[in-house]
Amino acid sequence: MSGTSLVTARERALAVLGGEPDDATLRRYLHGIAGVDAVGLEQRAAGLGTRSIKTSSKKWALDRIISLVDLTTLEGADTPGKVRSLVAKAMNPDPADATTPRVAAVCVYGDMVPHAVDALGSVHGDPDDGLISVAAVATAFPSGRSSLEIKLADTAEAVANGADEIDMVIDRGAFLAGRYGLVFDQIAAVKEACRRPDGTSASLKVILETGELVTYDNVRRASWLSILAGGDFIKTSTGKVQPAATLPVTLLMLEVVRDWHLMTGQRIGVKPAGGIRASKDAIKYLVTVAETVGEEWLQPHLFRFGASSLLNDVLLQRQKMATGHYSGADYVTID
Repeated sequence: MSGTSLVTARERALAVLGGEPDDATLRRYLHGIAGVDAVGLEQRAAGLGTRSIKTSSKKWALDRIISLVDLTTLEGADTPGKVRSLVAKAMNPDPADATTPRVAAVCVYGDMVPHAVDALGSVHGDPDDGLISVAAVATAFPSGRSSLEIKLADTAEAVANGADEIDMVIDRGAFLAGRYGLVFDQIAAVKEACRRPDGTSASLKVILETGELVTYDNVRRASWLSILAGGDFIKTSTGKVQPAATLPVTLLMLEVVRDWHLMTGQRIGVKPAGGIRASKDAIKYLVTVAETVGEEWLQPHLFRFGASSLLNDVLLQRQKMATGHYSGADYVTID
């Protein structure tokens, strides 16, 4: 999995905006986008959330959820040993069932990247090929409160250490103050820092922290801005702020991705993160993706779940389907 070309992204932005991506041009474009009908959005999300799937499809859905998970540990107390345990679970989520798929990626702090890469060994690679990527949060995660120089160094170090994906945070303070040009430039600069010496790039996920953006209109504008600046994915949340991922917000972001694809032909990924803990809720997200952008988005380079506890619930549901009953609490590891 690699990122899109920085040159192509900037060229697309210039073509879409009709001028340089400065505050005035971006404000004119972003505020020219139709406002969000909040009632309509929430009704659409609620309707999608009530759709059921056949029992025959549930096994497929559970396996697909696992294959789309970014198994995550982002705690100040993280250690190399904890990361190795996380990787072991990512590689073999259910030791009692060899048919269980691997997760898409492990997501860790930048200084834990070498430990994740080492623990993965030959399994480190593209999740579209059945391997496991290493994602690293960067740019002064979760607050984003640091200089651009530090944000870029943070990103470049993670990429140099083997990160395949960078999950950056936007400067919400700048965005809410209307400093759209600054936010654009920072995303574009981080995108450049994702580039490797061989010309390939780590994929860039742009975290909006939707719980701090207050309105659906701001979520839509931040989604467009992140894509215009070169993001390969747009991600709801750090998981450190509530509310984190919600179905209406994810639907709104999927609609932006759909509209961008219709306009440019480029496919952008979406990652809801934080608060998705139950299989039944994750299935609602699968349905929402399929109905909004199509089932082709249900693959690792276009959709992810940022989660830690979700995997355990999915494993318990798979085990129930196989045996007809739930196992005890010790069937899955405690994260």
